[in-house]
Amino acid sequence: MATNMVPSINPAPLGLDALAVEEVGPDIEIEIENPEGLKIGMDGIVIDMLEEPEEESFDENLAEVIDEGTLASIASDIIEMVDSDINSRKEWVEMYVKGLDVLGMKYEERTEPWNGACGVFSTILTEAAVRFQSETILETFPAQGPVKTEIIGAIDKLKEDAAERVREDMNFQLTEAMPEYRPEHERMLYSLGLAGAAFKKVYFDPSYQRQVAIFIPAEDFIIPYGASSVINAERVTHVMRKTKNDIKKLQVSGFYRDVELGEPVSIHTDVEKKKAEDQGYSLTDDDRYQILEVHIDYDLPGYEDEDGIALPYVITIDRGTTEVLSIRRNWSEDDTRRIKRQHFVQYTYVPGFGAYGLGLIHLIGGYARAGTSILRQLVDAGTLSNLPGGLKSRGLRIKGDDTPINPGEFRDVDVPSGTVRDNIMTLPYKEPSQVLSALLDKITQEGRRLGSIADMQVSDMSANAPVSTTLALLERQLKNMSAVQARVHYSMKQEFKLLRIIIRDNTPGEYEFDPSSGDRMAKREDYDMVDVIPVSDPNSSTMAQRIMQYQAVIQLAQQAPQIYNLPVLHRQMIEVLGIKNADKLVPIEDDMKPRDPVSENMAFLNGEPTKAFIYQDHDAHIAVHTSMMQDPLLMAQIGQNPQAQKMMAEIQAHIAEHLAYAYRKKVEEQLGVPMPAPDSDLPEESELMLSRLVAQAATQLLAQSKGQVQQQQAQQMSQDPVVQMQQAELAIRKQDAETKLLKVKGDLQIKAEELALKAREGAAKMGEDPEMAAMRTQQEIMQAQELHALEVASQQMAMQQQQAQAQQSMGQNDQQHQMEMLQKILQARQGGKGE
Repeated sequence: MATNMVPSINPAPLGLDALAVEEVGPDIEIEIENPEGLKIGMDGIVIDMLEEPEEESFDENLAEVIDEGTLASIASDIIEMVDSDINSRKEWVEMYVKGLDVLGMKYEERTEPWNGACGVFSTILTEAAVRFQSETILETFPAQGPVKTEIIGAIDKLKEDAAERVREDMNFQLTEAMPEYRPEHERMLYSLGLAGAAFKKVYFDPSYQRQVAIFIPAEDFIIPYGASSVINAERVTHVMRKTKNDIKKLQVSGFYRDVELGEPVSIHTDVEKKKAEDQGYSLTDDDRYQILEVHIDYDLPGYEDEDGIALPYVITIDRGTTEVLSIRRNWSEDDTRRIKRQHFVQYTYVPGFGAYGLGLIHLIGGYARAGTSILRQLVDAGTLSNLPGGLKSRGLRIKGDDTPINPGEFRDVDVPSGTVRDNIMTLPYKEPSQVLSALLDKITQEGRRLGSIADMQVSDMSANAPVSTTLALLERQLKNMSAVQARVHYSMKQEFKLLRIIIRDNTPGEYEFDPSSGDRMAKREDYDMVDVIPVSDPNSSTMAQRIMQYQAVIQLAQQAPQIYNLPVLHRQMIEVLGIKNADKLVPIEDDMKPRDPVSENMAFLNGEPTKAFIYQDHDAHIAVHTSMMQDPLLMAQIGQNPQAQKMMAEIQAHIAEHLAYAYRKKVEEQLGVPMPAPDSDLPEESELMLSRLVAQAATQLLAQSKGQVQQQQAQQMSQDPVVQMQQAELAIRKQDAETKLLKVKGDLQIKAEELALKAREGAAKMGEDPEMAAMRTQQEIMQAQELHALEVASQQMAMQQQQAQAQQSMGQNDQQHQMEMLQKILQARQGGKGE
């Protein structure tokens, strides 16, 4: 028996010598290649008892399985790229730092040209940034929430309810579940105005078990030279700062590799130093690690693509120790194209030559610096003019010291010779220059105009100017700011789309509140049916602009009110003004719910709007409404109301809605299948085919309706007493005619028999053939019967003519009766209107 063992790993088992002596059974070969498994061979059969390696998870931290040497090479390569990207934006950083110098967040203690010289700053840059932040936060984040929904595809009641639930949930998430969202958004807007670019990082935070959207300043987000935005950049780097405790939490959770990082290394940029200086902080107290999270297309060693294409990864590195903390795939597991997933949203103030855009520092930073210089000169000139310095003779002595004399103070002076005036000469300082003052106003005005913060000269406009003229001036004044807010609107839409996907896929499958309609469990289905967009309006940047637009539309509506939906117009105007409960102030058709016919009649009498719905029993509704209109007592009271004519018009319009739906239902019954929803978009071929089928069904319905009308008219005519008397008289005449006809027939038969008898007797006397005499007699009888039949037919035609004349007379009487009733109703309405 052969035994292959490694003594340093496992000791030899006891009893091997005894087994060798007995020589029982076949030879068994045991081979131990590593301590985690072994191989057993017997008679040429090998049993491999090595442990199967665990299958690699798609979301696994690849840095845990890559060797240290490869990780060090990856870190060196990535950091070199990041340093190159930092150097490429060096001039942008310098310009940004110079702009922060004139923000005026901290008063400057100056010693030049003398100790205590003026250190104030021009406020034009700060004013522009604060005004942009204030206006935009109110537009993008109103009190009711920043999100509204947009239905994907055809609109129906199910999708409308789903859209309302998603809107409520998204606004709940951003206002209640994410308390940090609004502060982060406000910080982003302030930084966006100054730097020209700001970023949001949207991701699912496992520690919070919910979605988060954090603000990233432009200086902490590195984009390589040549990229126009974060979307098409080959790599982007998020510079993060985390405390020891934050790093430890992520290592314990398995998100970062468990490696020793040592003490944090102080690495700070010029922008950080300047911001800390302006805010009064010291960077020596910052003991956080600088972490580089690089989203990059990278050819990772050991995971190369077969086509040699660099794949998207997220590589996290500690800048101080260059330790790789994590490497993760940055595409969806089921994505065969392996497209990079987006976690960042870029906000741009004004697009410029590079990826970072242009901010207020770039646009009006020079005006702020020039205004600061001139303002300080004016203040210093005023100081020198009020407290001038000068020369004095050596022998002149003032008791006390040489400190400036306070107001109301007199001091003793020793004059060597002459007067005091002869021994003191003040330097010729001038008052603050009027030219400099005018230049300061000019510079400030130009800077405010370029920064879109100039005040509109309302006094220059006429109070009687048309709304269109005022609107044109307002748009011209706000055009630049409107474009900026339109860009903010677009970026927020991209941010909300990322949040929507995270909420749909990672949060609990039911709503955290009872929705106004529908099931709490329908959350995922709802999010699949609708899209989310910001509530802000990209076409108008301020409330004043939107109000002016609605006023212009209302003026147009006054010229042709019949073509406008005035309730909807006034409802939208109230909503723009921000007044609560607009649906109760101005109800519109979309807010209405189905009612029974009696409730609709009550709404008519109370002046409330009503609406017919397609699935209602329209015949029943029409019957109830018609009954109310035919009620003489009720109509008499309505006639006394000043709004009687309007009420009747609304009732007739509502009945017309039911008639339209009832006609549609009858056409569907003729077709045998339901028709598409009203106002639905149909393909051209489907519309043509449907039109032909509906034309046939409408023709059939017309014939059926005509038959019913004729039957109803005949039934109504039969119930008229005059017609009934005429019909009874005609029946009596008909019966008399039939009796006479029977009598005539009997008489003719008797007469025929008598003539036949006489003919036989005469033939016998004359010797004529009896049969020939009978035939001649028969012909005479037939001629007499034909004459009698013609007389009877003539009498029947006369009776029919009399019946037709009676029916025509009855129809004329009915029309005359209806005309008399209509005239009475019109007279009653005119009398009520006159009262």
